[in-house]
Amino acid sequence: MQETSAASIEELRTFITVAELGSFAEAARHLGRDTSVLSRRINALERRLGVRLLARTTRAVALTEAGTQYHRRVQAILDELEAANREVSDIAVTPRGLLRVSMPLAFGRRWIAPLLPGFAADFPEIRVDARFTDCHVDPVAEGFDLALRVGRPADSACIARKIGSYRTMLVAAPAYLAARGMPERPEDLGTHACLGFTGHVTWPRWPLTKGGRRVMVEPKGPIISDSAEILVDAAVAGSGIILAPDCHVIDHLRRGELVEILPGWCAANDGPINAILPPGRIVPAKARVFIDRLTQNLRDGWQWDGGRG
Repeated sequence: MQETSAASIEELRTFITVAELGSFAEAARHLGRDTSVLSRRINALERRLGVRLLARTTRAVALTEAGTQYHRRVQAILDELEAANREVSDIAVTPRGLLRVSMPLAFGRRWIAPLLPGFAADFPEIRVDARFTDCHVDPVAEGFDLALRVGRPADSACIARKIGSYRTMLVAAPAYLAARGMPERPEDLGTHACLGFTGHVTWPRWPLTKGGRRVMVEPKGPIISDSAEILVDAAVAGSGIILAPDCHVIDHLRRGELVEILPGWCAANDGPINAILPPGRIVPAKARVFIDRLTQNLRDGWQWDGGRG
């Protein structure tokens, strides 16, 4: 099989131009190159193929029988190549095509799913394949255009674009606190039932900070899970205390199903919510407009004010 390279593509384009214009001089003016450059390209192409493509005279250039057949096939190939180049380049500027997105289960259901119908209406040429999972997803290996992450990304090779922020907070159901009492300091958590999210980077510990003070808590309790949604439901049911991002519990706080304990103690006061993209400098338009929509809609979505607003 003949090797295809950037140089051989230029040889093919030179051959087509010389054949159609019937002159090296005219082709040189058309391509903006010296005639000697074009002559070397044609000679290299003919040597590689082992056949004469052009019959040269002092006045004109004509196709040989092999050249005529080769011209027909090469022209079709170059037309396809130009069409492919235009189509691929269009992906970077036109929002269309299949957009595969992975997102955490609880966060995605509460904050992203309600935005999908409006996004689909505004961008009818984009088809969104939304996958909801609390498992770590490798965008490159699993073929996702982007993955949403609540927390700092571990994918050093990927691109992280911040679309929002959160703070973590300790919460429990009023019924649990009525039965077990209200913790007064982080050290008291050692005697309480704590619900652990195994997907957190610091698990099995809770690194709590407040005003420059740092306490490392080793929570113990009846339930641990890799699903934040399951743990929030368990906390609402009175099973124990949970350390969770405010975006996961804000609705329950507003309804009084959960209350904040140890206010100000948190593992992250300004944690990032990121869109993780595969490495590369060009972000397809379909992903860019989706990220812009999320950033716009999530900016002020869940900040908890202690029930004052």
